[in-house]
Amino acid sequence: MPTMIISMTTALVLIDLMPRIIALPVAPHSGQQVLERCGRLAKAFRANDHPVVLVRVERPNVSEQPPGSDFADGLVQPDDIVVVKRTIGAFHNTDLHDQLQSRGVNTLVLAGLVTTMGVESTARAASDYGYELEFVADAMSGLAAEEHKFTIEKIFPRFGKVQNTDAYDH
Repeated sequence: MPTMIISMTTALVLIDLMPRIIALPVAPHSGQQVLERCGRLAKAFRANDHPVVLVRVERPNVSEQPPGSDFADGLVQPDDIVVVKRTIGAFHNTDLHDQLQSRGVNTLVLAGLVTTMGVESTARAASDYGYELEFVADAMSGLAAEEHKFTIEKIFPRFGKVQNTDAYDH
């Protein structure tokens, strides 16, 4: 697996790493495995002064969010960009694009939960905005292993590079 050299304009975007979503029966990687790998990615990006974006979802039009709707403990660090979305993707009706543009970001590395929902929806919108995309296949998981496999083998390569966490550990 080739190691990627992260440019100064690359940001890590981690989708829906919330206890209630981490606990879902996802595959082929458990939510806990995805969280651990995303933590490794975030550490590597922060160590190289690259932006880390953490995205979580809130259900619209409810007075109280379900238990487990915040980020996983210890995930958010002081300099991270935090985005709260109310749709599947992270760009619609959020300031994500503006936050990225203000930092000169043109490449996004995507990971999180779940592959065919939040990650894919965010990737498609990011592509529409003109971002270069990279996907960390072992730092995301789907509602079914077959969905995940199909998406990382057939869909994501049409939008960008697909790699594993080890490509970013440097």
